[in-house]
Amino acid sequence: MTKRILCTGAGGPAGINFVKSLKVAPENLYIVGTEANGHYLHTMSTDAKYLVPKAKDSSYIDRLNEIIRKEKIDFLHAQPDVEVEIISEQREKIDAPMFLPSKRAVIACQDKLASANAWKSKGIPVARTIVIRQESDVDRAFAELGSPIWIRATRGAGGRGSTPAGNRETAVSWINYWRARNVDWEFIAQEMLPGRNIAFHSLWRNGELVTSMARERLEYIYAYLAPSGIMGTPAVQRTVHDDTVNKISTEAVLAIDSDFTGIASVDLKENCEGVPCVTEINPGRMFTTSFFFSYASKVVFNDYRINIPYLYTKLAYKEDLPELEKYNPLPADVYWIRHMDAPGCLVKDNKLLGAMYV
Repeated sequence: MTKRILCTGAGGPAGINFVKSLKVAPENLYIVGTEANGHYLHTMSTDAKYLVPKAKDSSYIDRLNEIIRKEKIDFLHAQPDVEVEIISEQREKIDAPMFLPSKRAVIACQDKLASANAWKSKGIPVARTIVIRQESDVDRAFAELGSPIWIRATRGAGGRGSTPAGNRETAVSWINYWRARNVDWEFIAQEMLPGRNIAFHSLWRNGELVTSMARERLEYIYAYLAPSGIMGTPAVQRTVHDDTVNKISTEAVLAIDSDFTGIASVDLKENCEGVPCVTEINPGRMFTTSFFFSYASKVVFNDYRINIPYLYTKLAYKEDLPELEKYNPLPADVYWIRHMDAPGCLVKDNKLLGAMYV
């Protein structure tokens, strides 16, 4: 019987890449997509598509259940952070199975301050952090962390509310700017981490790592438009083999929940001594460019050994998996190069691997 999968946020980049990954899987899947933005319904390549209210709307869960019943959905994947948050908290009210981390794990991961404190208590490398509640906290941050410091919101994806600040005026003005826009964000100051920007994509079942792959973000799409120089998704990235990254990322996930289940997308940044420090974990959802590994798996090995969206759905359906490498299943230095309105390019040793993928 054909699996019937619902992906929320299917018209955004991360949802699109999740669906692409399932489209190159070795079985036909019936995929339904939902979107809160009516324009993005047209970007979806799902078998069916539906407009839904925003996740925090009181009618959101009821609308999802209407779609689930109509389409006979037997698995739901929530992609955007806000939808992961709402669906996780109200999972008992949803008429379809999911493969999410525990409620406690989702809450802890989506709060950057709470997660940083959890890692610090376990001796896991993390940037030194100071909560900014008043202007005197900014002075304390510069005194204790040096200059520049990194200002960021405690919640949200894509570098929300983040910028480097080299002096008190910049830091205070930045925070006041956002507060003047009536956002309810809380801010923290952290030590500047100048080294490599690493992402560790991992799949878990009951506290056991199923498989993972690390990559380094090298360039961002339109980075010059962000004060921080960091946007929500990279234009150039490459696979990396790094035992320290693998060890720290694994420990960071288990520090949140020793029985972690589902997706853990771990972000790390190296400090001035080259130590990878965990900056956040995105729980329950894929990194934006999940198709990078899925396509590389198909092109390099002609299988699905690191098609994490597909492996994740198989686990959700309680199916057996082939023997998988827990770390480094793809070769090092495979590049994924992409840009707006351009096909993704898989490159190794400066040579194109396979065809460019639209």
